[in-house]
Amino acid sequence: MMKKEFWLERWQRAEIGFHQDEVNPHLPRYWPELKQQGCLVFVPLCGKSLDMLWLRDQGNTLLGVELSEIAVRDFFQQQGKSPAREVAGKFHCCEADGIRVLCGDFFDLNKTEVAQVKAVYDRASLVALPPEMRQRYARHLAGILSPATQILLVTFDYPQEEMAGPPFAVSADEVRALYGRYAEIRLLQREDVLEQNPRFVQRGVTRMEESIFLLTLR
Repeated sequence: MMKKEFWLERWQRAEIGFHQDEVNPHLPRYWPELKQQGCLVFVPLCGKSLDMLWLRDQGNTLLGVELSEIAVRDFFQQQGKSPAREVAGKFHCCEADGIRVLCGDFFDLNKTEVAQVKAVYDRASLVALPPEMRQRYARHLAGILSPATQILLVTFDYPQEEMAGPPFAVSADEVRALYGRYAEIRLLQREDVLEQNPRFVQRGVTRMEESIFLLTLR
């Protein structure tokens, strides 16, 4: 079981290779596939992702959840914002310019806190979790969201024995096994991305595919 301390230490040591310094190219390409636009978008395990700014600029409001106070602080500092702060249940909340980030444990979220959410963007959440946590994650996410909520999900798949995650390998079959009972699943894109990820080649990975799914909760 991967413990909270793993991620907190990664942020403390600035070992955040998972952070992207630009908007993920899949986001503007595939976000229009969602029926829900101009709504409250939930970004689990959001870090300091610039994708939240892109989503906000499309007319959405954002709700993120992030374990690391360092990530939350850096996100708003890098935008030159001094967020309003409050305690909300088990979370410390920071909010500015249409982006609200709850600092705390994703698994502490309840239905009330995400009641207005209509869409979810998961680029770095599911793939950040080891196998024994992914089922719990999918069950909890589906359990707190309303029916008809749509999820844009990005996953990697590679021979897991060639590299220790994160990011972990998540196959299309596993996505169907995790979410099939909760959602309609549509594969939007699958592509070979090994050449674009030389750091994984250096770690010995011989095959890597990235897939984009659209899930619609029942």
